[in-house]
Amino acid sequence: MPRNDRWSAVTVPRTSPWPVRATPDPRSGPVVPAPTAPTETSAATASAVTAHQRFLDLATCRLQNRCVRGTCPGRASVHPPVPSTRALVRPAGRSGRRRGALVQREGDGVTSSEAAPVSARISAELRRRIAAGELRPGDHLPSTRQLVRDWGVAMATASKALAVLRQEGLTETVPGVGTIVAPRRARRSGDSHPGRRVAGDADVFRDRVVRTAITIADVEGLAATTMRRVATELEVATVALYRHVRGREHLVTLMADAAFAAHPLPAKPIGDWRSRLELLCRTQWAMYRRHPWLAHVVSLTRPLLTPHAIAHTEWTMRAVADQGLGPTALIHVAATVANFVRGTAVGLQREAEAEQDTGLTDDEWMHAQSSELAAALRSGRYPILARISARDDVDLTLDSLFDFGLQRMLDGIALLCGVRPGPG
Repeated sequence: MPRNDRWSAVTVPRTSPWPVRATPDPRSGPVVPAPTAPTETSAATASAVTAHQRFLDLATCRLQNRCVRGTCPGRASVHPPVPSTRALVRPAGRSGRRRGALVQREGDGVTSSEAAPVSARISAELRRRIAAGELRPGDHLPSTRQLVRDWGVAMATASKALAVLRQEGLTETVPGVGTIVAPRRARRSGDSHPGRRVAGDADVFRDRVVRTAITIADVEGLAATTMRRVATELEVATVALYRHVRGREHLVTLMADAAFAAHPLPAKPIGDWRSRLELLCRTQWAMYRRHPWLAHVVSLTRPLLTPHAIAHTEWTMRAVADQGLGPTALIHVAATVANFVRGTAVGLQREAEAEQDTGLTDDEWMHAQSSELAAALRSGRYPILARISARDDVDLTLDSLFDFGLQRMLDGIALLCGVRPGPG
């Protein structure tokens, strides 16, 4: 078949449903455009047809003008890479913006997909607010959950944006508080890369991985503690972590064991059995207070088989071993004590998440709900609760709940041991 020099052909599979428009060679005179196949009238089809035609136009320009990634002779401008049809019609993301959306270049009408990553835009906006004084030293930054809601991004994207600011020294994490703007004297240059100065000792680096993961979990919760996030904090490749930990489940186990190791019990128990168990419970309560996520990791049916967690169980049974209890009673006392502290501590994580999400402490939240509570109590349906709520000397917190429950539990163990319950 003789070649028609007046046309530059663009090869399209015969099975393609899209219309093909031949593009005239600029060296020849005007021609009559070839007819196009009929298309559906739906908006989605029309959008796809337009996108495919833009794809053909860009591809044809490359064929005719021999343009590459550099300068395009036909346009005397920079020619972008030819995007795929899927990229041209990609649906909008949760944030309402097109992910990887094509942006218009000024002056040449050429499109490009070189938009900055969403995480970079988030960190840039927060950096601007810090520089402008909108966020002052000590002020709270939005939590990862708030960024997820406001920007419509994944948790990993929000976490990455906050990690960039921490690496630049603009922010710092405070366990139990969240991410705050760092004091000016503590800010450092973003040129330093502490994660790249990895110690040669594998055990030392694994300890750094575990400590970094614990810091993330203390501030943002266990869900934010991923292998990728830890690697970002350490400024190493994610795959580098797998040379030291087998995966996220193994990492969480190491985190839990490190938390127990940081709260040791006396080598030689002193006092009577009741004072020993109270010491154990208060030590574990302080541990859960420091690491709210830990209560969701500890399990009775699938216990942590780590040295320091097992040591706490052994210490508990040793505290009451001289009370004449049988094996079944002994192991159940140890499990009951551990489960009481853990069960009460489960509320700590929810309390921390609620404070980060709302920016209100428990007292501030209750004050905000005071009108609704007062209306319910005035209805007359809850007379006992109304009478107690009117008193100023009654307070209910997780700490008071722990203290009250601890003494009642010890009273019950005392009856089991045949000992008269103590005061409290």
